[in-house]
Amino acid sequence: MFSSIARQALRRVPSSSFQASRAFASAGFPAPRLFDYDTVTSNLTVTDAIESVEEAFAALAKGKVDVPMPMHIGIEESAVAGPGDCHIKGGYVSATPTFTVKLACVSFYKNLESGLPPGSGIFIVVNAVTGAPLGVFQENRFMTDLRTGAAGAVAMKHCSNEDQNVVGFIGTGAIARNMARAAAATRPFTGICYCLDTDMSAEFAESMSAELGMPFKVAESAQKLCGESDIIFTQTTGSSTVLEKDWLKESGVTIIASGSDQPTKQEIPNDVLKASKYIADLVKQTSKVGELRGPLQAGVMTEDDVYAELGEIVNGDKRGREGNEIIVVDLTGTGAQDAAIGQVAWDKLSVL
Repeated sequence: MFSSIARQALRRVPSSSFQASRAFASAGFPAPRLFDYDTVTSNLTVTDAIESVEEAFAALAKGKVDVPMPMHIGIEESAVAGPGDCHIKGGYVSATPTFTVKLACVSFYKNLESGLPPGSGIFIVVNAVTGAPLGVFQENRFMTDLRTGAAGAVAMKHCSNEDQNVVGFIGTGAIARNMARAAAATRPFTGICYCLDTDMSAEFAESMSAELGMPFKVAESAQKLCGESDIIFTQTTGSSTVLEKDWLKESGVTIIASGSDQPTKQEIPNDVLKASKYIADLVKQTSKVGELRGPLQAGVMTEDDVYAELGEIVNGDKRGREGNEIIVVDLTGTGAQDAAIGQVAWDKLSVL
């Protein structure tokens, strides 16, 4: 019945209308430029992103960024697919010439059997005047890790003191490397690292020391790391908590957590979060997929216990470190950051 009605409707529309609409749909916009992985990775660094990400957080706190909630597509395992997850984020920072949509695929672990990585991803940077896609960046999480590292630098700058110069890294993967590079762009420090793989920890310490020209050492345990560190970056899989409250220095510590981005993850125990000056990148996200979710569900915190969003600290609306308090900065990753690094990438790579 529907096809019969549709055919009758089509007969009533002049053929010239179809020709005009077809021409309108196909003309005018050039194809977006494609930037492959090698081009992206050889031309962008975490330091490129810090200033723009800081400005994005400031705009976010002022309500000048449109950031929808992330979209998640779960790919269940079957004979023809998965398992895996797809995350879609995006955002627009007011008065900037582009906006960004990002598609990130993770946990496709069957790829390893074929010698492929378990994750991939693209950024699509769109002209904010015309709505036409400008560029597609095959970044495979590289740009995501850059903007995450840049957010770490912003958190360290605004939520710690200049004399807090022993920096610990729990987890020593790609994000930890960008966190270390970003921290080095903030101020000199002494690094200490720990992960479950001792060889990986040793390689991280050696390579980061050589790259950054700053001393790094490997801790015997997460507890030992916490006992020495003024600032702790956590960037693990988030499958279990990675530290305890009585491990932390009494002189005050800033914890910058970036491992939780799904409802099944949590790096920081509820008692640490409850005792902390808790700062979110975006409360509407951290309450659903970040560290805040755990204590909310346990009933030991409410959203009223959130001290600030990071942008409020950046703008000076609220103070960062004020004494020897525990500060937790919860970084789930926002579309504002994606928009910021997308703009940087377009500005830098489009002129190549």
